[in-house]
Amino acid sequence: MATAGQEPYDPYIPAGGSQGAAGNNRTQALQAQIDDTVGVMRDNINKVSQRGERLDALQNKTDDLAASAQGFRRGANRVRKAMWWKDMKMRIWLGIGIAVLIIIIVVPAVVATRGSG
Repeated sequence: MATAGQEPYDPYIPAGGSQGAAGNNRTQALQAQIDDTVGVMRDNINKVSQRGERLDALQNKTDDLAASAQGFRRGANRVRKAMWWKDMKMRIWLGIGIAVLIIIIVVPAVVATRGSG
């Protein structure tokens, strides 16, 4: 098979000297592309982890806002009930005042008409 002066055939070693240099350049170009791709992937992974951190912070803020909204709702209900009672007290006092005023006007008029008849 191998003649004198020739090396044995190996399918993993490119044949010919000029192809070896071209193969080397191609290998270097492929390695550069792989390195670029790896760099882009690392950047993407870093961006995803930063996005996850921002999402966690946003989730915490959302939870805080929901708790604040619930507290505000409770406070607003308390104020609404207090204002309702205040309004009811005012209406009751106004009704009592009108009733007293009517009694003050009607009773003397009734007594005056009975006394003269």
